[in-house]
Amino acid sequence: MKVALFSLMMNIPNAVTGESWTAQQKFRNVIRQAVLAEKLGFDAYGVGERHGAPFLSSSPPVVLTAIAAQTSRIRLLTTVTVLSVLDPVRVAEDYATLDHLSGGRLEMIIGKGNDPRHYPLFGITEEEQWESLAERYGLLRRLWSEEDVTWSGRYRPPIEGVTTYPRPYQKPIPVWHGSASSTLSTELAAKYGEPIFSSNSFHPQAKYKALIDHYRERLAYYGHDPARAVVGAGSGSLYLGTTGEEAIRRYRPYYNAFSVTESSKHNQSPFVSLEDVIANGPALIGSPDQVIEKILDYQEAFGHQVLSISVDGLTESEQEEQLQRFAEEVLPVLQREIKSTVWQDPAVKEDREAAVPTEAS
Repeated sequence: MKVALFSLMMNIPNAVTGESWTAQQKFRNVIRQAVLAEKLGFDAYGVGERHGAPFLSSSPPVVLTAIAAQTSRIRLLTTVTVLSVLDPVRVAEDYATLDHLSGGRLEMIIGKGNDPRHYPLFGITEEEQWESLAERYGLLRRLWSEEDVTWSGRYRPPIEGVTTYPRPYQKPIPVWHGSASSTLSTELAAKYGEPIFSSNSFHPQAKYKALIDHYRERLAYYGHDPARAVVGAGSGSLYLGTTGEEAIRRYRPYYNAFSVTESSKHNQSPFVSLEDVIANGPALIGSPDQVIEKILDYQEAFGHQVLSISVDGLTESEQEEQLQRFAEEVLPVLQREIKSTVWQDPAVKEDREAAVPTEAS
């Protein structure tokens, strides 16, 4: 299994110390996280996209470019790029630039986002989000794979004979489809034969498994081999303790603080307590053995090859502690027990891409 660390760059007072970071301090924290993740052997670092307080992640390509300048190996993810509200021409230019500056380490995850503030800010309604996402992605694909593109649609002015520059460094830039709540996202991924990344954050396993199962079914419908499906998944919160009781005790103040934020309320999680989300949800709170057991249980259900975790909100010393413990006590087991075909050496990657169709039949 490959493991990605990610941040939504939510900047709220620390639930234990009460300390508040300036925006500059949070940006520096995220860059240090990514550098440490590479040092510890993580495979990727992701930055989400939000457009409003308390999130500072309105410009993932800029943040990821800063991370690219201080790292050399780790893959760079967008978790997610809210393509439903963005101009595909601008996206094509910004992310192709990042792809070059990172030496071809970009992995884009697209989605419609889960913050309702996005839509009026960028001039679409919430009801239009899926149609907007599909249209904009269709144009983005053409801009990255074709020159002299002529196109017209509903969500941006027509273009005629346009070639965006720079051209992508990777051919193609890998694109994943974020999956959280609707079969419309898994349908779009299946149509193009591209990977999905399940958010797997706020609800029971069965909800996300149903979407992943739908994705595999629709891959077959579009003429792709579901046995070759590539799936990633999130994991909720992470906190390791020597015992489960210690982990719960130390994490509880953070859970209490997160659960009353507006973003948490918007996701309408059915869990009513920390114990509930640990027992019946995706949160990785417990001893290393307990966390490994849960990850393996979810992997058996989802069949995912990539796991994403986050340590945002903790003190910086706790972030380092948690990442160090995960790297030493959990990551080696996942790497040994779960095979992954993604993010291998270039020769292996080229063989895999030649074998897997990327266009709808």
